[in-house]
Amino acid sequence: MALTIHGDLRSGNCLKVKWTAEKLKLPYRWVEVDVVGGATRRPEFISVHPAGQVPVVVFEDGRALAQSNAIIFYLAEGSKLIPTNAFERARMLEWMFWEQYSHEPYIAVARFQMAYLGRARETLEPKLFERGEAALRRLEQALKGSDYLVENRLTLADIALVAYTRVAHEGGFDLDPHRGIRAWIGRVETDLAIAV
Repeated sequence: MALTIHGDLRSGNCLKVKWTAEKLKLPYRWVEVDVVGGATRRPEFISVHPAGQVPVVVFEDGRALAQSNAIIFYLAEGSKLIPTNAFERARMLEWMFWEQYSHEPYIAVARFQMAYLGRARETLEPKLFERGEAALRRLEQALKGSDYLVENRLTLADIALVAYTRVAHEGGFDLDPHRGIRAWIGRVETDLAIAV
């Protein structure tokens, strides 16, 4: 399966796709898309993905697929990154849905505002940090007594959640009190051969 991945290497959502493809040893071509510079709003990108969002994968037959967690689920179908047991697979999906609804909107948004738009923490909505901290506490609790989020092995749940958690400090979140999260990040980075 030859893939073209359109993404911005600064985006955790895009990195999820890159890491999954690499873990599965899928050949791909990376097309860098400068989101901050407005590349996703240009006609040539809109022709690839009308919603103007990255990541988007274009397959050899011309079909395109967007939304990071949908993409990685499709790429990993039949692999060890997806549990075969129906309940465990549903637990993995539960974490992936939670990541997009209760984690990424706070951790990633704070990071984007501070690291890429240069905004000071005190100028941002306090609820970003309250909800981001709540997400980190939830993740820390889930990792008590377990090295990974599902089946105590690497799954898409870990890939989905590590993408922005590992750079949460860039959005003003302190990971020092979260020993379980820090150890988990190290394990997942090693599993995915992510350069630190």
